[in-house]
Amino acid sequence: MAAPPVEDASLDPWSTMMKAAMAGDEGVYRRLLTELGRSVRAMARAAFARARLGDADIEDAVQETLLAIHLKRHTWDPGQKLGPWVNAIARHKIIDAMRRRGARRMEPIEDFEAFLAAPEDEDRHALADAKRLMDALNPRQRDIVQSISLDGQSIAATAARLDMTEVAVRVALHRALKSLGAAWRRSVS
Repeated sequence: MAAPPVEDASLDPWSTMMKAAMAGDEGVYRRLLTELGRSVRAMARAAFARARLGDADIEDAVQETLLAIHLKRHTWDPGQKLGPWVNAIARHKIIDAMRRRGARRMEPIEDFEAFLAAPEDEDRHALADAKRLMDALNPRQRDIVQSISLDGQSIAATAARLDMTEVAVRVALHRALKSLGAAWRRSVS
């Protein structure tokens, strides 16, 4: 048995309007889109202001959101409130518009060192545990895990160096990591 919705969507005016619109009431649908447009416009205006961007792309974000709502309205769950569904779509469309605009958050870096975390001391015990686990692997597996997972080499480069196919390296890596996981579980139990 499904859990009841957290909030009663039947009391939500937008949900009621969307249900009527989906039943074919075009007048209600126009009013709903007008109301949603106002809400999304305010949301976009606030987001663009926080990002210190002009108003040029706000209307595009609003129209893209309304179009997405129209095209995807069949995916809305009538048992849920419409607002959160609309807000999720709007948030993504606004972010897309800001990305197209090249919006980047700029922060002054004069005193950046004050905001960086202090480097942590290396845990010799963790390294010893990792080495012990790695030593449990056969030499080829150990070489593959070291190369790919620790040294950051690509599968292709590792395969070429070891004169193996990329598929064979992937299989060996998978098996080695599975063995490491099993060895670690045994060591902590």
